Amino acid sequence: MENIICIDLVIFGKVQGVGYRYFIKEKAESLGIKGYVRNEKNGSVSLLVQGKENAIESIMRLCHQGTHNSIVSRVEKKPRPLENFADFKILY
Repeated sequence: MENIICIDLVIFGKVQGVGYRYFIKEKAESLGIKGYVRNEKNGSVSLLVQGKENAIESIMRLCHQGTHNSIVSRVEKKPRPLENFADFKILY
């Protein structure tokens, strides 16, 4: 059985107003990842993602890629304790 992990990610660059949150939500759901994504006041986007280790590795690669209109300058990550999520949401 594969490990379930939970990670906080903060994505910096041109990631607001370019469909980034919707892109991440679609990819997270297709990978079976639970958690949330939201815009931050400083212009970054934060994610809390929980799922199988290989799915989390995939979503992290996609965070660096972004949408065709986004420009990702850096991604910061930090492990977190597991939480009880029902699905993946966009928070406003």
